[in-house]
Amino acid sequence: MLDTRHPRLALIFGVVLVIVVLSVAVWSSAYRQALTALGERTASDLALASDRVSTQLQIFREQAVLVVEHPGLQTLDNAAGRELATNLLRRFADKSGALDVFYADASGQVLAAAEGVAGADVSQNRYFRRAMQGAMGAEPMVLPGGKRRAYFFAAPDYGPDGRVRGTLVVVADIEVVEQTWRGSLPAVYFTIEDGRVFMSNRFELLFWQLDDDKTGLMTADGGDLPLKVRHVGEHEIWQQGWSPYLPNQALHLGIDLPAIGMRGEILVDVTPAQRIATLQAMAMAAVCLAFGTILFWVAERRRTLAKANAELEVRVETRTRALSDANVQLRREVRERKEAEAALKQAQAELVQADKLSALGRMSAGISHELNQPLMAIQQFAENGQAFLERGKSERAGENLTRIAQMSARMARIIKNLRAFARNESEPVGRVDLVQVITAAVELTETRLRDHDVMLDWRPPEAGAIWVRGGEVRLTQVFVNLINNAVDAMMGQDDRLVRIVVNDGERLTVTVRDIGPGLKQPEKVFEPFYSTKAVGSSEGMGLGLSISYGLVQSFGGNIRGTNTEHGALFTVELDYWKEETAA
Repeated sequence: MLDTRHPRLALIFGVVLVIVVLSVAVWSSAYRQALTALGERTASDLALASDRVSTQLQIFREQAVLVVEHPGLQTLDNAAGRELATNLLRRFADKSGALDVFYADASGQVLAAAEGVAGADVSQNRYFRRAMQGAMGAEPMVLPGGKRRAYFFAAPDYGPDGRVRGTLVVVADIEVVEQTWRGSLPAVYFTIEDGRVFMSNRFELLFWQLDDDKTGLMTADGGDLPLKVRHVGEHEIWQQGWSPYLPNQALHLGIDLPAIGMRGEILVDVTPAQRIATLQAMAMAAVCLAFGTILFWVAERRRTLAKANAELEVRVETRTRALSDANVQLRREVRERKEAEAALKQAQAELVQADKLSALGRMSAGISHELNQPLMAIQQFAENGQAFLERGKSERAGENLTRIAQMSARMARIIKNLRAFARNESEPVGRVDLVQVITAAVELTETRLRDHDVMLDWRPPEAGAIWVRGGEVRLTQVFVNLINNAVDAMMGQDDRLVRIVVNDGERLTVTVRDIGPGLKQPEKVFEPFYSTKAVGSSEGMGLGLSISYGLVQSFGGNIRGTNTEHGALFTVELDYWKEETAA
C-alpha cells in the first residue's frame, strides 16, 4: 500500500511546490509591472502639480516685472510722490491678490508699500541682493511668527544711467496658491533650501523637515517619524505611519524645481499595485492547480488513456476554437479602430475646412462689396477712357487705363487671398513668411473691421519677411480667427481697437490685443464648443479657438490667452525656420 501511495504524495508535493514558485514569480513580475505603470502616472501627477505651482507663482513674477516700470514709481523722492506710489501699490495688491507689494531703494529702505511699513530695511534679504545685481530676485520665506508663508519676487528698477536704483517686490501668499490644488492629487509636498516643507496639499505636512539622511521627514520640532525604505527594482517604497491621510505604503518620487528654488515630492499608495499583483498570482495559481489536478487525474487513469486523450482532444479543440474566435474578434476590433482613427483624422480636417468656410461666409457680404467697388470703378474708367480717346485726349485716356490696371490688381489680390484661404491645404509644414500671412489675414478681415468701425493697429516690421515654421493657409486661418474673435468681443462698446504686434526676439511671438471686456475663463477658451455667445447664435459654435490651438500645436508652437488691464491678449509662439531643421 505504501509503495503505491508514495509516488502520489511526491507528485502532489511537486505540483504544489511548482504552483507556489510560479505564483511568487508571477506576483513579483506583476507587482513590478504595476509599479512601473503607477510610477509613470505618479511622475505625471508630480509634473502636473509642479507645473501648476510654477505657473501660479510665475504670474506674480510677471506682475513684478510689469509694475516696476509704472510711471507712478518714478517720483519717490518726495512725500507726495511716495503717497501716490503707496496708493498705486495698494490698488495693484487688491487686484492681483498679492500679500504685499512694496518698493525699496538701492540701500534696501522701503519707500512705499501696500501693506508693509515704509522705512523698513530689506537689504539683508537674498531676493533684494539678487535684484540689485540686475537679475530677477526670488525667495520663499516663512514670515515672522512661523505660520505665514510667502514667496518674494523682486524686479530691478533701472535708472536713466542704466544702473539699478531700486527694486519692486511682489509678495505672493502661498495659502492662496495652495487653495486651487489642495486635496486634488495624491500627497504632494514641496521643500525649500533649508529642508522645510513649504507647500503641500496635505496641511499636516507643513513645516516638517527632511531628516538627516534626506530620505524622510521629521516633525517641525525635530521629532523622528517611523520610516522604512525599500527598493523594488528602480522604485522606492516608503512604509510609514505618519498620518491617517497618508498611505502606509507609498511609492515615492521627487523632482528638483530650480526655477522656483524648491524640490517637489509625491507619495502614492501602492495598494492597488499589490492588489493587481495578488489577483494575477491567484489566477496563475488557479490555472496551475487546475493543470496539476488534470496531471494527477491522468496519472491515476492510465488504464483509460485512450478515453482521456479523446476528452483532452475535445477540450483542446474547444479552446482552439475559442482562441480562433477571439483572434478573429481582435482583428475585427483592430480594423474598426483603424477605421475610426482614419474617420477622426478626416473629421478633424473637415472641421478645419468648415471653420474656414464659416469665416468666409461671415465675410461674404463685405467681400462682395470689395469686389463690386473695383468693378464699378473699372467700368467708369473704361467709359471715361473711351470718351477721352474720341476727343483725342490720349494722356487722360492713359490715366484711366492706369487706374483700371490698379483696380484689376486689387481684385486679383483679394481673389488670391480668398482662394488660398478657402482651399483645403494638405501640404507639409514648411517655410512661411509670417509678415505676408498676417497681411493676408488683415486683408481678409478688412471689410468686417471697416463695417464695424474697428481700428486696426498693424505695422509690418521694417526688416521685411520673417520666416517661420508652419503652413501658410492654416496659419492665416489662425490669425483670421483671432481678429474675428477680437471684433466679436468689442461689439457692445463704442471704442474698438485691435493691435497686432510681432516680437521677433530670441523667441518669436505675435500678440493680438483688443480693448474689450476680456476673457471670463481664460483657462477654458481653447476647449471645443466653449463660447460666451448666446446659444443658437449664428456667430459660431466655439470651435475657432480650439481649431487655432490645434493648428499652432501642429507647427510646434503654442498659443495662450490672458487678460490685460484693458481687454484680452492672445499670444502665438512660433519657431523660426532653420535650414538644418528642414534638412
